[in-house]
Amino acid sequence: MPAISFKSVSKSYPSPRDPQNSSFLALDGVSLDVAQGEFFGLLGPNGAGKTTLITILAGLAKATSGSASVMGHDVQTDFAAARRALGVVPQELVFDPFFNVREALVFQSGYFGVRHNDAWIDELLESLGLTDKANANMRALSGGMKRRLLVGLALVHKPPVIVLDEPTAGVDVELRQTLWHFIAKLNKQGHTVLLTTHYLEEAEALCNRIAMLKTGKVVALDSTSALLSSATGNVLRCTVDGDLPADLAAKARVTGRVVQLPAVDALAVEHHLTQIRQAGLTVRDIEIRRPDLEDVFLQVMKQHPGRDDRSAP
Repeated sequence: MPAISFKSVSKSYPSPRDPQNSSFLALDGVSLDVAQGEFFGLLGPNGAGKTTLITILAGLAKATSGSASVMGHDVQTDFAAARRALGVVPQELVFDPFFNVREALVFQSGYFGVRHNDAWIDELLESLGLTDKANANMRALSGGMKRRLLVGLALVHKPPVIVLDEPTAGVDVELRQTLWHFIAKLNKQGHTVLLTTHYLEEAEALCNRIAMLKTGKVVALDSTSALLSSATGNVLRCTVDGDLPADLAAKARVTGRVVQLPAVDALAVEHHLTQIRQAGLTVRDIEIRRPDLEDVFLQVMKQHPGRDDRSAP
């Protein structure tokens, strides 16, 4: 029995361009299973359907067709058991301003019928670096502290399945390290983790298997190692002062002054460097490396062009 199962899940909304006569297809027949104890990554550009899929799994939206289940419990027909088996950390910073941190965790335990949960709450506070904030009102917390609390709220009833929807968006390095250390420990203890993130280095380091979505469809699904092995050639990485020529820029992955170009062989490397020099640019810090998950992701996205009018609901 898989921990999470999606069977031909589709979700449509009224079209933002023509609400009366047409529909927007946010998910288009998504089918995938996540095994128990797996650390699974769900990747895709903005508007790919990742959050829509999670909201269906959490019971916050209903699929137009298909089904979803958590630990064998259908999220629609057996919703109470499905909710108890699932803990979701949302993208948004959602909190109740009337409680302090410990009270929020106690009340959340009560929503799931869990009593005498003080020992586990203390462990969550310690593991998430919130012990000294236990009696602080939630309005007084920083954004990073609020996000730590969201993780605690998702885990307070000890769900076997944990969903993390962009959990480290906009947070500092210390929180990222603390969070991943704790989540990795829970995964080793048998908890299933489903992660969505735009930090692809996190997905590469943490996830055993990855699905990539685009325009509501699964366009890649394999183990992380197999996806990395599928990448062709190497990558030329260098620092360049100035703008690349247009034809070279179209092939490049540029982050500030750092330029990364596909390098199938030594001749391709020589050709790229010649073009850069001919443009009057200075090249520094040259490195040849193996493709990473971001390279694979960009290759997959280019291989599956989406509809031009696509946008997230």
